[in-house]
Amino acid sequence: MKLQTQIPLQSEPHNQIGYHSKIALFGSCFVENIGEKFNYFKLQSFQNPFGILFHPLAIESLVANAINSKTYTEEDIFFHNEQWHCYEAHSKLSNDNKDDLLHALNNAVQSTNQQIHQATHVIITLGTAWVYRHIASDVIVANCHKVPQKQFTKELLTVGEISESLQAIVALIKSVNPKASVIFTVSPVRHIKDGFVENTQSKAHLVAAIHQVIEPRNQQYYFPSYEIMLDELRDYRFYKADMLHPNDVAVNYIWEKFKQVWISEKAHKTLNEVDVIQKGLQHRPFNPNSTSHKAFLQSLKDKQNQLQQSFSHIVF
Repeated sequence: MKLQTQIPLQSEPHNQIGYHSKIALFGSCFVENIGEKFNYFKLQSFQNPFGILFHPLAIESLVANAINSKTYTEEDIFFHNEQWHCYEAHSKLSNDNKDDLLHALNNAVQSTNQQIHQATHVIITLGTAWVYRHIASDVIVANCHKVPQKQFTKELLTVGEISESLQAIVALIKSVNPKASVIFTVSPVRHIKDGFVENTQSKAHLVAAIHQVIEPRNQQYYFPSYEIMLDELRDYRFYKADMLHPNDVAVNYIWEKFKQVWISEKAHKTLNEVDVIQKGLQHRPFNPNSTSHKAFLQSLKDKQNQLQQSFSHIVF
């Protein structure tokens, strides 16, 4: 008996992710969930240097600024609520010292430039099609930083505008790294603050636009994170207490699906070896001075050394 409908998934025959791959992740908070999996399993990944970016225009701006090596100056930041902020970055970069903020922004630009040039895979997760336009500058921002809402107008990006932005992102990446695979996905996080109907409309625009851009022959793909959450995990027990964000069970489930499609069979063995070591490092012994625990630690150390001989980037 099958108690759920399942989305048919097939492994990508080419360009799968392994331990020699370099993955760049940009986008909504679901990037953080999947990024944590890459970090845990010691795959080479780089995520959200400007913090969480919810909509495609913010991601396009980041990619363009990185590839063009933009230098941020005082004109790009502002002071509000006792901190300096940048409308192009998440508040996690905000700082009470403007020089520190500028330093962080320019470092992020340079590191992103390097990562885009080197990436074998770029994963872009879109959260919403709703955007806020700063009235005084007539610019769509990545983050409002709790500036009074009367200073912004709220707009819904059309399917055409999103598609155009995604095509620009792909073109920018391919201009410096033509072999990179670009994987799009839509965040399963529900943006109910926009409204229930508005959230559905927003996700529909994102999905429709992405499907105007994906082309496997050009290494442009779609992974159905949103659809897996909506259909296979159709129950509130798979959400956190806020009923908006996927919980650990859901994130693990979607990760397993992603692994099935995108992680190479060869890398699965190493993933399992890393998992054993990670769980061993988290183990809390009853008697840390016992002979058995010391032998256990030595065994873990040997396993780490073995892995590092094959993959020098792995550090525990």
